[in-house]
Amino acid sequence: MRSMGIRTLALVLMVLVVASSCKKKNPTSLKPGKTSSKTGLAYNGEDGFEVKQYKALPAGPDLVFIEGGRFTMGSLEEDVMGTRDNLERTVSIQSFYMDETEVANVHYLEYLNAVQRDSSEEFYRRALPDTNVWFNELSFNDSYVTMYLRHPGFRLYPVVGVTWGQATDYCTWRTDAVSQSMSAKGTSAGTKKKGISLGKKKKAAQAEVATAASPSSMSVESGYVLPPYRLPTEAEWEYAAKGMIGTQYADENQSNQRIYPWDGSTLRQPRGKSKGTMLANFKRGKGDYAGIAGRSNDGAIITQEIRSYPANDYGLYDMAGNVNEWVQDVYRPLSYMDFNDLNSLRRDGYQDEAKNYDSKNSNSLISDKVRVYKGGSWADVAYWMSPGTRRFMEQDSATSTVGFRCAMIATGSTGKPR
Repeated sequence: MRSMGIRTLALVLMVLVVASSCKKKNPTSLKPGKTSSKTGLAYNGEDGFEVKQYKALPAGPDLVFIEGGRFTMGSLEEDVMGTRDNLERTVSIQSFYMDETEVANVHYLEYLNAVQRDSSEEFYRRALPDTNVWFNELSFNDSYVTMYLRHPGFRLYPVVGVTWGQATDYCTWRTDAVSQSMSAKGTSAGTKKKGISLGKKKKAAQAEVATAASPSSMSVESGYVLPPYRLPTEAEWEYAAKGMIGTQYADENQSNQRIYPWDGSTLRQPRGKSKGTMLANFKRGKGDYAGIAGRSNDGAIITQEIRSYPANDYGLYDMAGNVNEWVQDVYRPLSYMDFNDLNSLRRDGYQDEAKNYDSKNSNSLISDKVRVYKGGSWADVAYWMSPGTRRFMEQDSATSTVGFRCAMIATGSTGKPR
């Protein structure tokens, strides 16, 4: 009797295990199943509607995942300029990707090489940075004019002398270049490097990618079309720079706000072996760009090689100092009042139009051709390194203090590679 009871119990357990293993799995975006949950019709059937199985792939090279969320956008410093153009307000940002570092000279030279090879001479000339931004009648910066962009010693220094339009063109080219690289490998966004493969069941999709004549021949539905590289919006840039993810301690509580991309109000390492060293490359005061020889604190009279200073809590380098960075937004002094509070962006030609500003009579610098730049530079005092500060410049202008980095949308609920 006892043995029969044990056998019965074992049988019941087996039935429960089988039943639990046969439990219906809900479809997801990455695993939608073989049939439609609404019609019962088979995917990839005779009607031609294709819903291929898909494995989430990493984003493009050098991009860092920035988990979205709510934050207080706006300046936390005293408004010493009296502009009152970035008052505090709460906004939310969808998850996205951003370059770990600023675009460096070697990266831009790679672009120029491709443009010279594949485009017209006219477009190549338009793509060239203005190296004369280093020239100053009252300074001997002449060597930078000829050396900074092309000399190997400056390869990983941030590119400068680029206009907003040139930076946007670079983003467009990079999208195509990375897509072509993926097509040649038969995978997407460095999947081999990340240890993610398409697998045997994905041979058809792999063949589609590998044999594509160009990235544009692939469909968005395939999942192997890279979202475009672009300049970050002002809100995205400010959100990523603050890195408030590092201030959380429990249940959506934050221990503090941030004036800079790091904790505290000091500009130096507060502890450890590097205690006392500068956290960014900036101008310490009138005539003081780096400190005293032998104890040169920030180590750079002008720009400095990327990754020379500590990254913020998102793993992003030089979100304060080194060079300012272009963002997408057109400048308006009242953007903080007009922004949508979700994925904020200020477009040109919409609301508070340029005709409201008397630029024709030189009574205003504001137009639809001025763009925001942020972050502070090697030639700026600490005030401008606060993520909430903002300045603007003609989109066709360039200086030795402004560069850029790229961003990209994160697809799906989080967009984070699984």
